[in-house]
Amino acid sequence: MNILVVGLQKDGRLLPASFELLEAAKGLGGNVHTVVMAENAEEPAKELASRGGGKVMAVSDAKLKYFNDEIYAKVIRGIMDKVSAEVVLGPATFYGKALFARLAALAGAPMISDATKLEKDGDNVVATRPHYGGSVVSSLVKNGEGPFMITLRPKVYPESKDGDGEVVSESADSSALEAKMSVAEVKSESGGAVSLTEADVIVSAGRGLKGADNLGMVKELAEALGGAFGASRAIVDAGWTEYANQVGQTGKTVNPKLYFAVGISGAIQHLVGMRTSQTIVAINKDKDAPIFNIANYGIVGDAFEILPALTKKFKAELGG
Repeated sequence: MNILVVGLQKDGRLLPASFELLEAAKGLGGNVHTVVMAENAEEPAKELASRGGGKVMAVSDAKLKYFNDEIYAKVIRGIMDKVSAEVVLGPATFYGKALFARLAALAGAPMISDATKLEKDGDNVVATRPHYGGSVVSSLVKNGEGPFMITLRPKVYPESKDGDGEVVSESADSSALEAKMSVAEVKSESGGAVSLTEADVIVSAGRGLKGADNLGMVKELAEALGGAFGASRAIVDAGWTEYANQVGQTGKTVNPKLYFAVGISGAIQHLVGMRTSQTIVAINKDKDAPIFNIANYGIVGDAFEILPALTKKFKAELGG
């Protein structure tokens, strides 16, 4: 089986999800190939090779500096033919989902989005995927010929740490580098903060914080833990914070190692976006709040007293 992993980068740095994909690919066996595209793809390609990327194809061009799903899809489509890819893996991130939807259409191939597990069953790859907020889980197998396109949910697999590989420089066809849209500049809305979808720790706020002026204490705890700040839809709709911070069915689906839900009651639309977190800590003054039904640990009390105490403790313990 020939497996092609799509390693994505931002500002020349590989996204952590790229190494998670390598771990998933190695678990399937077969021949692992990886492609990475950038203005200068040599350095990220070397890192992928040293961490189990197999034959890593580095495609460098000025037009690949910024993510452009139209250009990226055409370049990857050419690589798929070169390596006779039977399975193509990418991250189920904002960019990854946009890219793979276009790539699947371009290749005329079946696609599974947001898979949480991959297994080998004879000659078939079985992808496990949750539906309806995790209340239904299905096992899906490709039916028919051609490559199988799969995006994996971040933080489900550990990062591949080592492995043998080689870097091969590839050039993209000039027609593949042309697109109807061009990206002139990229500005980060988060201002350098930890990305929600990549964070190991998330501290999210809800209406229990009573107002936008009180979100600072939630962000301070997130910073002390080296984590990201999240928000419920209710406070985003109220204008307390930006949509980019929203966790839930209409926001981002996250899967951190540790999730703090502060002043969040636990509406189903929020739960579907974070219920797969490895450890959930709920802080709410209402002991009957639905969030406690899925929490591993619950603290019933006043967040305005609990958050400063936790922040002080974590700063002391972690040296923050």
